[in-house]
Amino acid sequence: MSAFHATCARALILDIIHANEYLWDAATSVLGETNPKRLDWLRPKLVGLLEGRTTDVIVALEVERANPATTPSQRQALERTIGYYRRNQASMRYDTYLAHGWPIGTGAVEGACAHLVKDRMEQAGMRWTVNGAQAVLDLRAVRLNGDWDTYWQAHRQHEHQRSYTTPAAPCPEEQMTALAA
Repeated sequence: MSAFHATCARALILDIIHANEYLWDAATSVLGETNPKRLDWLRPKLVGLLEGRTTDVIVALEVERANPATTPSQRQALERTIGYYRRNQASMRYDTYLAHGWPIGTGAVEGACAHLVKDRMEQAGMRWTVNGAQAVLDLRAVRLNGDWDTYWQAHRQHEHQRSYTTPAAPCPEEQMTALAA
């Protein structure tokens, strides 16, 4: 495994959408839901997060919290966002993640899950046991990944070996492929 893949496999990335939701909650609390200046308040902080300056964003929120004009409810919303960012700061290095080409949002993963799981498992009238659902999802993943032929050949070999204790003869399609090569 390359150093890149080893690092990527261990990176825990906080979904930028979740980080942004906390920022929007703070903006709404400080300025109100209909204030047109919310975006101007939020934009530099979101850019700061994306540029890897989470500490600067936390400091800006702390300054806002310390403002004497800040109400207790505004202070509470700011503290909630500050606390969330502090707890998750190690997983908010978005500049690094983006530089490596890593996803910072879960949209693609959630979309893949919907495509792989929901589209198959939630059709009308479907009822599943855990084992049956897992078996269908395993096969669906193999097919969607384009590994069906490889899987089927390995499965056929395994079943033949289990039943007869000898390797299976190539099926006609495999013989034709071998002859063509």
